[in-house]
Amino acid sequence: MKLEIKEYQFGERPQVTRPDREILTILGEEGIRKLVDDHYNLLRESEIGALFPPDDKEFEAAKLRSSDFFIQILGGPQYFNQNRGEPMLVRRHKPFKITTEGRKIWLECYQKLLPELGLSDELLMSYWDYLNVFSTWMVNTEE
Repeated sequence: MKLEIKEYQFGERPQVTRPDREILTILGEEGIRKLVDDHYNLLRESEIGALFPPDDKEFEAAKLRSSDFFIQILGGPQYFNQNRGEPMLVRRHKPFKITTEGRKIWLECYQKLLPELGLSDELLMSYWDYLNVFSTWMVNTEE
């Protein structure tokens, strides 16, 4: 199965469809947290690593917030809302210069990890399609 990165025009805001909740049932909260942990570790070593906190404690806190978000998106407990309020991720990411290339790198890191999860093709594509569209919303800087 090919996880293809879709191209979008800067400023385009396609409709986001949440991923299948069965993913959380299969992976559990621990599996989602490990996925986010592994993803962030890849990102920290990538060309966009400077966007992430250099301090280890802050970096771990960022991982926790992100995994809370994904658990919530997958129909789990409302950890993100309880700890941070409504997601408003476009606004929260505004201080960071996120380019189309940065989005591509972010997705490429997921391309490496998602096939290792052992999900069915249908569930894998459900998650991938969500990430593909969701990530376009975070791009806030033209290259």
